[in-house]
Amino acid sequence: MSKVALVTGASRGIGRSIALELARSRISVAINYNSSEEMAKELLCEIKKFNENVNIYKADVSNEREVSEMVHKINLDLGEIDILVNNAGISQIGLFTDMTSLERDRMIGVNLIGAMKVTKAILPSMIHYKRGSIINISSMWGEVGASCEVVYSASKAGLIGFTKALAKELAPSGIRVNCISPGVIETDMNSELSSTDIKELIDEIPLNRIGTPDDIAKAVKFLISDNAKYITGQVIGINGGMVI
Repeated sequence: MSKVALVTGASRGIGRSIALELARSRISVAINYNSSEEMAKELLCEIKKFNENVNIYKADVSNEREVSEMVHKINLDLGEIDILVNNAGISQIGLFTDMTSLERDRMIGVNLIGAMKVTKAILPSMIHYKRGSIINISSMWGEVGASCEVVYSASKAGLIGFTKALAKELAPSGIRVNCISPGVIETDMNSELSSTDIKELIDEIPLNRIGTPDDIAKAVKFLISDNAKYITGQVIGINGGMVI
């Protein structure tokens, strides 16, 4: 029986690449999305060409009821969840003093509290079977901070702390918790950057290129494998050397 993975925010970008990578490894994949239904359906069709054990699930990760209902449906459709990738996230560029309280709370609610809600919903099964792998997708800005992305940086820093503490708490139950901290990745989040901005960023990256979603997906595949069975509580930076 294949393992079951839930990837949140999987309809596009990094999440999409992770879902594809896991599906290629014959893992049953639950594709979570909130607003991008058409993209989720397109991904579903693409994966079904080579792996029938896949389905899409709409849920706002910041909504506890929706998360609970999603996890229940996944358990019925695909089985108990063995792998969780907390990837869902939103960003906003601007001065901290210009951000409204609603915008602030929404970002933290999705990026940090959402990951906590999904994790809590899937843990009873993992603890019962004493196995599982949880990967939180943070950001290099969660490590070093970014001007004009203060709340985003804070939410991603929170994910790093969440990872380290939860890894210690769950290790006796045989559950590993790790964090991937991407650098500048070619996704919709960075689509608003001008060509000049992109060039300036590349100039700061020692490997002299922007990362791809596949770079992150390959790291997820490694962290859930037996090759990483002694790795937990770690933050893996995938940033081309931009942050060391």
